[in-house]
Amino acid sequence: MDSALTLFGLPVALGIIMLGLGLGLTVADFRRVAQHPKAAVIALACQVLLLPALCFGLVLAFDLPPELAVGMMLLAASPGGTTANLYSHLFGGHVALNITLTAINSVLAVLTLPIVVNLSAGYFLSDATSIGLQFDKVVQVFAIVLVPVAIGMLVRARVPRVADRLDRPVRIMSVVVLVAVILGAVLGERENIADYFVAVGLAVLAFNLLSLAIGYGVPRLAGIDPTAAKAAGFEIGIHNSTLAITIALSPALLNNTQMAIPAAVYGIVMFFTAAAFGYLVNRVDARPRSTRDRATTT
Repeated sequence: MDSALTLFGLPVALGIIMLGLGLGLTVADFRRVAQHPKAAVIALACQVLLLPALCFGLVLAFDLPPELAVGMMLLAASPGGTTANLYSHLFGGHVALNITLTAINSVLAVLTLPIVVNLSAGYFLSDATSIGLQFDKVVQVFAIVLVPVAIGMLVRARVPRVADRLDRPVRIMSVVVLVAVILGAVLGERENIADYFVAVGLAVLAFNLLSLAIGYGVPRLAGIDPTAAKAAGFEIGIHNSTLAITIALSPALLNNTQMAIPAAVYGIVMFFTAAAFGYLVNRVDARPRSTRDRATTT
């Protein structure tokens, strides 16, 4: 998994993805939180506070090896991926809320991700000082996450026509580069893929399913409407596994192949679980209210 294609291709793919996100963002997207403050606050609290705590419990329950444990925590601390926006669109979620949450999560992750990773490394690893994300590495995380977004937003603000023209090609390019990198990594590790799934597959699946359930269930219990709850479910349940893999594999950051395994497995599993989640939630929401009420009281 630490081939040249992965080491150099992943940061490029991530940069293109974040640039594409920036091309579709305006300052108004951040202000939109004021229009849906309850849904946004609940989703962000679940993402930043609840999920790392949940993941920590799963890591202990599954008794994962130290490097895999830190890799799971790195995944939990990663923000929602842009794929969440696509799934939200396909299954009738509040896409505008998704875009806002993705943008805010990406900003918050620059602060919260190093904290979670360093605390996890300190707990699970004996030599955490050489593996954690110190200040200079945090600056690099800032650069690979926020700089492309800022460039995209600047292009959108200054020359919106150019941003409109670039939006589709950049999205296509990001998908092509990402698929090429993932295929290259999978082919390079084809002899070890089964071992990876055996080592961490159940923990990743449990974390993914619980993330989707919490992302949708907590907002619904708080009275949030179904479209916004679906947006929160996808945002919280679909993490930016590309970011987690990039941070784990980059020689300038964690430089640890084992820590990338949970995110790599997650990046495969989430496509299927997210589709099943969207289908199931739409079936539930389509039921008449009286039927749902009888189901909840029996």
